[in-house]
Amino acid sequence: MATAHPQNVHPDDTRFEKEDLSGHRPNGNPTGVDNDSGDTLTRLRTAGSLNISPELFEKLYLSPENRVKGELRKTFGNPTPIALVGFLLSLTPLSCDLMGWRGAGGNGAASTGVFFFFGGVLMIIGSVMEWIVGNTFPFVVFGTFGAFWLSFGGTLVPAFNAYGAYVTDPTVAAQQMGNPGNPAGLQVPAFNASFAFFLVFMGLICSIFLICSLRTNIAFFIIFLTLVCAFGCLAGAYFNLALVYANPTNLAAATRASRCVVAAGAFTFVTSLAGWWIFLAIMLASLDFPIQIPVGDLSTMIKGASDKKPKVSEA
Repeated sequence: MATAHPQNVHPDDTRFEKEDLSGHRPNGNPTGVDNDSGDTLTRLRTAGSLNISPELFEKLYLSPENRVKGELRKTFGNPTPIALVGFLLSLTPLSCDLMGWRGAGGNGAASTGVFFFFGGVLMIIGSVMEWIVGNTFPFVVFGTFGAFWLSFGGTLVPAFNAYGAYVTDPTVAAQQMGNPGNPAGLQVPAFNASFAFFLVFMGLICSIFLICSLRTNIAFFIIFLTLVCAFGCLAGAYFNLALVYANPTNLAAATRASRCVVAAGAFTFVTSLAGWWIFLAIMLASLDFPIQIPVGDLSTMIKGASDKKPKVSEA
């Protein structure tokens, strides 16, 4: 009797399994395939139909498991870690700057390049890849913060003239000899109040992410919870700076602004700690490391709307 050869079988060829492997053979071997060939076919079928638990999926992709067409998740690597790297290497140093550790300061101006090439580039790449593999929530989150880091970095670059445009006094403007980015614009009340509104609405979108993260994990929830607080503190700092520059004798506003900046640094530092924890968990899970750390999965505790619908039994 001829023996089926493994090289002629594709791992997704379910027809072969049904026609050749389900029936009994005259020699008593129910598969009709020798042991070595049977082991090979088993490995092929396993590799072709590998499934992971909903908890592991949520840990790897920071999103509840969802059904998508095609096999792109098996074709491409997991883009979540690289986006997290961009986020963490931008936010962690910034949090230390805001708190003034070891004499740091300048609201992160020393990390402008990091904001562009780590925070911007890596998070945009991660966002596009999440979109390709069909993970909507991480795609939106990473894209939003990738754009945030590019915008924040651009504000700090003099060539963008973000603050220089607020210098309307010809005498002061003449000191730049026509060059953009007049630093005097940083002390204009209108610039500080305007930038504060950007931070307010970043806090708003993080509030929406916070609600959505209740379907992911506790660590991700902590990230958005602390970011909402951090953006609120930063917005308060810039609103108070606007009051200070409008009235230099307003010492109370100056004190509030300073405290808000430090508080924002503390909140973002907690954000960073939660982010580093998630990054470590994903990398360990990706390598099937013998030691795994929990992230507090919530995807199975808070059921989705589709899970609550009654199942329609098939006839």
